[in-house]
Amino acid sequence: MTQTGIIIVDHGSRLADSNRLIESVAVAFHTQFATEWPIVEPAHMELTEPSIATAYAHCVSRGATNIVVLPYFLGPGKHWTSDIPALTADAANRFPGTTFRIAPTLGLDDLMLELLRKRLVESLSN
Repeated sequence: MTQTGIIIVDHGSRLADSNRLIESVAVAFHTQFATEWPIVEPAHMELTEPSIATAYAHCVSRGATNIVVLPYFLGPGKHWTSDIPALTADAANRFPGTTFRIAPTLGLDDLMLELLRKRLVESLSN
């Protein structure tokens, strides 16, 4: 059976609080979906660790042979179309026998609209 590893990746920042967010997202994702996907790792595309290469290696060390990179990005810009795939391909080259795919960005979804509405209501109540 193929074991899937999930890498949730953001851009990366010079601000520690911003970088901790992706770690929180990865923990929350793992907590909610551990029975389906027990291997979840956070990553930053650049500026700080863990990098995509580090997260990929962690997934493999935990038994994953199929890696899915989930971009924590709103739209399909250059990072999604070229940077993240290139960084992931470089990481995969170190682990023959593994495969990877890059999921779409968060984009436009009814859930995103609900989140925008939630933030609007929160801001109006302050």
